[in-house]
Amino acid sequence: MPRFVNATLDLTATAGPLLARLLIASLFIPAGLIKIPDFHATSAYMPAKCLPLVTVLLVLTILIEAGGGLLILLGWRAREAALILFLFLIPVTVIFHGFWNIEDAAARMNEQRIFMKNLGIMAGVLMIAAFGPGPLSLERKPVRA
Repeated sequence: MPRFVNATLDLTATAGPLLARLLIASLFIPAGLIKIPDFHATSAYMPAKCLPLVTVLLVLTILIEAGGGLLILLGWRAREAALILFLFLIPVTVIFHGFWNIEDAAARMNEQRIFMKNLGIMAGVLMIAAFGPGPLSLERKPVRA
């Protein structure tokens, strides 16, 4: 392999996880924080999805999204945070983006796109959970084999 390719792969191995964590965190931190000033409107929407204990679930959602995103960004307890976000996204994706229940074709396509996007995000956080935050993180620990 050419040296340029090897050097690029080495740089990617070092800086790639940091960039990946930044990109993942840029989804979750704002998603959690925006729910704070919009708490009432968000909690008013949740019962339409037949969710119980709306206030408790919304507070947990804010903590998981904003807190988990911040931990992933910093690379501290990132594996645990990523696993929690992965598990969190399973019911969120099924409950809020169940495109198979929508009759209107345009709305169904939009929800299917969001559903598929969430699957991609789940893949990203699962990679962090599996392999850790990378060398440029607060943990800087090798992943256990």
